Amino acid sequence: MYRLAAALLHDDDLARDIVHDVFAKLLDGGADFLVGGGYLLKAVRNRCLNHIRDCDIHQRVANRYFLDNEEYDTEEWLDEETIARIYSLIRNDIPPQARRVMELRFTDGMPFGRIATTMGISETAVYRHLSHALTIIRKKLNENG
Repeated sequence: MYRLAAALLHDDDLARDIVHDVFAKLLDGGADFLVGGGYLLKAVRNRCLNHIRDCDIHQRVANRYFLDNEEYDTEEWLDEETIARIYSLIRNDIPPQARRVMELRFTDGMPFGRIATTMGISETAVYRHLSHALTIIRKKLNENG
């Protein structure tokens, strides 16, 4: 099981942690039936895939919005006119569902998983709505200088 986790994650410590978590859940009464080797391997594999998925989502968001954005500068703050323009774009040019996702994320500070649950959509859809909305805002702001 450890070798499977290490092969999927390419991180020995994380692989040990995931295998440990699967056994800990078993010992805590996570399974009420006789568990075979197939179950344990699938549990480890699924736990690894969930971890990879979660990391991918967070990494894509970080890359998309901050790390790979050459225009992003922490020293350069927007003036009041630009902020007002952004709010106007959000109200008038962003589709309603994407606007709601933005509100939950940036106003309420909700994580992607909670937004997805609240709206009844997947985390990937949350990411896509945010990406689409931010692309519209950037495009409109660049058109106007």
